[in-house]
Amino acid sequence: MTLRVEEITREQHLAFVDGRNAASHMQVPSWGEVKPDWRAESIGWFDDGGRIVGAGLVLYRPVPRLKRYLAYLPEGPVIPWHEGELRPWLDPLVAHAKARGAFTVRMGPPVIARRWEAPTVKDAIADPAAGRLRDVEADVTEPRAAEVVEQLRRLGWQQGADGDADGFSAGQPRYVFQVPFAGRSLEEIRGGLNQQWRRNIKKAEKAGVKVVEGGLDDLPVFYELYRETAERDRFIPRPLGYFQRMWTALRAEDPDRMRLYLAHHDGEVLSAATMLTVGTHVWYSYGASTSRRREVQPNNAIQWRMMSDAHERGAAVYDLRGITDTLDEGNHLLGLLRFKAGTGGRAAEYIGEWDYPVGKLLHKAFGLYMSRR
Repeated sequence: MTLRVEEITREQHLAFVDGRNAASHMQVPSWGEVKPDWRAESIGWFDDGGRIVGAGLVLYRPVPRLKRYLAYLPEGPVIPWHEGELRPWLDPLVAHAKARGAFTVRMGPPVIARRWEAPTVKDAIADPAAGRLRDVEADVTEPRAAEVVEQLRRLGWQQGADGDADGFSAGQPRYVFQVPFAGRSLEEIRGGLNQQWRRNIKKAEKAGVKVVEGGLDDLPVFYELYRETAERDRFIPRPLGYFQRMWTALRAEDPDRMRLYLAHHDGEVLSAATMLTVGTHVWYSYGASTSRRREVQPNNAIQWRMMSDAHERGAAVYDLRGITDTLDEGNHLLGLLRFKAGTGGRAAEYIGEWDYPVGKLLHKAFGLYMSRR
């Protein structure tokens, strides 16, 4: 099989990824508009008959004072990762990026290696001998993932940094928590929630918490809660303009691509969250909340409303995104893992991000620069 990679139009890109569960929200054309510091390009893989058989969004980040770039495909590209040899797909990708001036090609294959069911995660958290999720025996190990990793190494790709002490990588999260929706009724999904979750949803309903959809004008309200969350959970917040740009770009491409939810109680917004959709895959993207009036359980209320809406719109997967890999009781992120595990879903481990050093010296220098930031 001979494939070639060329730039494609936005319309061609969207037509290819539409309805494909394998397409991340970071692999649609509008995501390039969310990242103004990067130059975005839609690319397609063409077979001998001229048909598009794969697609990807490449983000090019320039090196200061040099006409060289880091070429990055976050959570992509959208190619048949679970079938056959990867060389016919990846060699033309590298050649295309090299012709564009890339010194390194970085990608995040959407390939899951292992899964842990919620009861397994719960038992691991309670086990004082369990230090990290990666060391806990998985309920499911995907055989194709090992084949993909072996092929990548054989083709000269290098696995990126495995993340910091909390298990979050410098790029996209390697560990996520997902709730399968396909073939399940909403009643079955609610029955899969743990007892605490079901109790908290009832508490919120009884207390009069109302969850509504918001719009562009509500983003500043979301942002104030987000800043409070960042200070409480010790991470650096993105600016308000990032979310406004995200809203405008994604919804211009598809009105269902991004939604904003706000949980109200007695005239005050206590919690807010964004939801992203591509095909039948739905992501809980950003969450924000205040420390006030937590007893009315606005976070459980907002998540249940989002899950209910996602199910109504035909979602196959509800993805709660990143979780910590550490099971240390002293880690401030463990509470987030407990919260997500309460949905009754599954923790999943991706194979991580991978680099191909087109220019070895510049690739090494860039790696040293990033490690010292």
